[in-house]
Amino acid sequence: MTVENGATNGASNGIHYDKTDPGIYQKYRQEFDDQGQPDTEKLWVARAQRVGEILAEDVAQRDIDNKSPVAEVSLLKSSGLLKVLGPSKFGGGGQLWDVGYRVIREVAKGDGSLGMLLGYHLLWSTTANVVGTDEQKDRTQELIIRNNYFVGGAVNPRDEDLKITSDGDSIVFNGSKAFNTGGVVSDLTVLEGIYEGTDKHIFAFARADDPGMVFKHDWNNIGLRLTESGGVTISNIRVPWADALGWDSSTKTPIPSVLEIPFATLLLPTIQLVFSNFYLGITQGALQFGQNYTTSKTRAWPYGGDNKETATEEFYILERYGNYVAHTRAAEALADKTGKLIADVYAHYGEKRDITDRARGEVAESVASVKVVATDTGLTVTSGIFELTGARATGQKLGLDRFWRDVRTHTLHDPVAYKNRELGRYFLLNEIPEPTWYT
Repeated sequence: MTVENGATNGASNGIHYDKTDPGIYQKYRQEFDDQGQPDTEKLWVARAQRVGEILAEDVAQRDIDNKSPVAEVSLLKSSGLLKVLGPSKFGGGGQLWDVGYRVIREVAKGDGSLGMLLGYHLLWSTTANVVGTDEQKDRTQELIIRNNYFVGGAVNPRDEDLKITSDGDSIVFNGSKAFNTGGVVSDLTVLEGIYEGTDKHIFAFARADDPGMVFKHDWNNIGLRLTESGGVTISNIRVPWADALGWDSSTKTPIPSVLEIPFATLLLPTIQLVFSNFYLGITQGALQFGQNYTTSKTRAWPYGGDNKETATEEFYILERYGNYVAHTRAAEALADKTGKLIADVYAHYGEKRDITDRARGEVAESVASVKVVATDTGLTVTSGIFELTGARATGQKLGLDRFWRDVRTHTLHDPVAYKNRELGRYFLLNEIPEPTWYT
């Protein structure tokens, strides 16, 4: 790929749309510049916490306004968080996925939409590490990290596949996708489709400001409103054959040692754990909001027969918060354990790509466990928090409902019931799942 610094996120491709002004976060750019790029796990997590705090300051109003998050992505860029997983030799943070997952969580505490965008970026920006050749991996990482690019993805398996044809030294993408998370505010977008005359898939990066990439600007859902997850039409977008990840550009065929091995399917459990971590971050954000509100504004109920002076003396409030905290901490512990497992998989198998079907399947089932627990806990906490804050906490300007709306929206991405079934088959029958677009 030969994209240079000319790519700019927020390209409209000729369509007018409302977007936030990057200038509003300019003062934080200087703060981050003065501190420099983090160089330890602790400092990366602290940087993510700071970004989450900044985003939380006006998240309720931004959620209502529903403008394209150009400014917010600019903040992610200036903070350095887009580079956390990037190789140190190209200027990246050199961290493993266990740190990446914690960083996603911290940002999601303040703004679920931006936690999701960061998570998807980290997944898509490492796509070539999994399905590309070693040369493509290094070339793609250098491009993304040195230019501090934000990466979106037009990869929705429930839609009809994009059609790919060959034209000389290039492949040409055509089609449309109903969902394209982050594409509008991206510099690069991952495309995926079926190569003509075959049943073989090709992944490739394309410029988001390519005239053939027309975003529909139709994302107006109840939750995760700032993720720009609307549709896109792809018309005659050309990518060099050399950038077809994992393909031999001379024979125009997939390279079996790259694409026909279990390692090539690791993107799926990796992104499923991305999902669980921003669910968990949103849940933790709801608890933080509830704690602040209950200790300062919630009033005790004066007609219960065992009246208390303050809300924080009420038995049911103390009991519910205790229960929610316990379940959330348990989900966090499970997420951290599984995040370390994913990090170890890439560290151990990343060079030789020799993970077995069985080992890959066991990783997927560990990830499924987190998905089940994070989903159940997230939905319970973000809806039940209203019972502990009171009627005045339903005010739109407070935005307490955004936590539930965000979790509810994405937990419908793929039915968690199937994760329960996978785990049941694994537990009772010792069967690992077949790799799919969702497992």
